[in-house]
Amino acid sequence: MILQPVTDIAEICARLGLKNVVLSPGSRCAPLTIAFARHPEMQVKTVSDERVAAFTGLGMAQISGKASVLVCTSGTAAYNYAPAVAEAFYQQIPLLVLTADRPNEWVDQQDGQTIRQTNIYQNHIKQSFNFPADLTHPDAIWHAHRLVSEAINLAHAFPAGPVHINIPLREPFYPKPDEVFGYTKNLKIIQETENAFKLSDLQAEVLKAELQQFSRILVVAGQQMPDAKLQEAVAGFCTQNHSVLVSDVISNFNAENAIKHQDVFLNAKNPATENLHPELLITFGKSVISKNLKLFLRKSPNLQHWHIQPAGQVADTFQALTKIIRCEPLSFFTKIGSVSGLKTAPEFAENWQKQEKRAADHLASFFQNKPFNEFSAYWLTMQNLPENSILHVANSMAVRYANLIGLPAEKNIKVIANRGTSGIDGCTSTAVGNAWQSGKLTTLFTGDLAFFYDRNGLWHNYLPENLRIIVFNNQGGGIFRLIDGPGSQPELDEYFETRQMLQAQNTAKDFGLRYFKCATEAELLQILTEFYKQNGATILEIMTENLANAAVFREFKNSFETN
Repeated sequence: MILQPVTDIAEICARLGLKNVVLSPGSRCAPLTIAFARHPEMQVKTVSDERVAAFTGLGMAQISGKASVLVCTSGTAAYNYAPAVAEAFYQQIPLLVLTADRPNEWVDQQDGQTIRQTNIYQNHIKQSFNFPADLTHPDAIWHAHRLVSEAINLAHAFPAGPVHINIPLREPFYPKPDEVFGYTKNLKIIQETENAFKLSDLQAEVLKAELQQFSRILVVAGQQMPDAKLQEAVAGFCTQNHSVLVSDVISNFNAENAIKHQDVFLNAKNPATENLHPELLITFGKSVISKNLKLFLRKSPNLQHWHIQPAGQVADTFQALTKIIRCEPLSFFTKIGSVSGLKTAPEFAENWQKQEKRAADHLASFFQNKPFNEFSAYWLTMQNLPENSILHVANSMAVRYANLIGLPAEKNIKVIANRGTSGIDGCTSTAVGNAWQSGKLTTLFTGDLAFFYDRNGLWHNYLPENLRIIVFNNQGGGIFRLIDGPGSQPELDEYFETRQMLQAQNTAKDFGLRYFKCATEAELLQILTEFYKQNGATILEIMTENLANAAVFREFKNSFETN
């Protein structure tokens, strides 16, 4: 077969451990579609909307840690992958993006579904590869096979991320009825040994000596998946050295004594924060949600910042970066352990714990005797999440509310969010991918705009029975009434909030999901138990009113500041 190297892409993927494939229908990509659909080791799903397909693939890769394979036809279909590719790039999630294309001589010649696809994701991709268009010479076949192995290995090399192979294809695309179809036997692949990224004994001793000059050390965990060994090592380091551990909800660091409510008490009107400034900041993981934490640390005087990351570009988020430590965080915290001679200040940790308790107590008591509102609805739903489940938090206010409230540590809930680019465009689709891959009960918290924006995330034949969607519907972009700036503008209602009157019942009916709706606290508490007992994908829509939501949220902030 002339297209044998294209068929062999599926075999190379299988040999290197890639199993999840999301196809979007098209003609130009037919050889790829057939190669993956017929491969016995591939788990293939068809999703017509390419933007949805890419985000569902991202959602599976978030859980598995292995690249999902995306396959689409030529033209604008490839561009629809772009939002998820960018998210994967900044969230360091592996993807193998395969786009069919016209041969280069037909670009810009007004041929159908032909655009300039070479390096189409150039600013948000680890690397783009061009598959050879002519596959008759043995060297071209060797090049094609080698290229696919290189791309897959690169997708998983730290920091992981998306890679792109653009594949120009000439007709005929489809095998003839009498044509023998199969994958090349004894196919050569290239395997890459994983780097351990260990901290050496000498490096550890040097760092221990440098740590002795600091008495107030703050450790901040960025976005990452749960890691019990790392949590234990970080907690041990902080306890032994009287350091403070701060974690966002997306860091999955529910360690004992971790600070989880920093967004509540780190604000400019709280004078107690003056006693919380560190001398040394140690960070690991990816992004953090807390804006108050970012602003607070950017204003910390004479702050030194060490970031632990094995490889790749390092962001200077807090404007204080002074040292990059190239190793795995587990290696650092295990090797460093306790530091003898450290001039620790126990009162530093005590001050942070005092503010943490104050914030937690304030949250627990605040919602008593309040009218039903969005904030209290988030509080109740977070307290009632099932144990050992997954929570996907959509962007905008959903992730901010979740970070303010925090999760009970004993429930062992894994939190996932698309905080690479922080867009609302693929939250539902990604949660579907999480549910496909995990098999665990997966709850999506989403606002109405994010939900309806990504309505096509439910438009396929693979709705997971373990998916639960909670839509917090305030009938507009409620975040713009809650953050500083737009709330005081006369254009707020029409041009920022973008009021809409849709409800999720019709969506549930269209796609065959069970549906619940509530507008009071009593209704919500009554429904939640039944909601999680359902067999099959289910939507719960919680209706609230924007003006009441804003009033309660302002009261919460002001009551803590004056408490």
